[in-house]
Amino acid sequence: MFDRDALMDELQALKTDVSRVLHAAADSVVDSSKSRAEALGDQIKTALSDLGETLSQDESELSRLIANRPIASLASAFALGVAVGVLMRRH
Repeated sequence: MFDRDALMDELQALKTDVSRVLHAAADSVVDSSKSRAEALGDQIKTALSDLGETLSQDESELSRLIANRPIASLASAFALGVAVGVLMRRH
């Protein structure tokens, strides 16, 4: 009634077609993921660069403030150290 060999050939052809379609889809997903990862990497690099510039500017401003008011800076650092010491002793 059914030709076994013909059915096996049909199944093998179907398996080949499905495999080809799945590989094409996987390649598409990989390419899409790579491009998204590269775009995200570029955004992170830009954000880190901006952060570095901001921190550099803040460091310069802080150095200027400390240089202009050394006694106040020293007193503030001492008070902060005492406060942290008290808090650390409690825990």
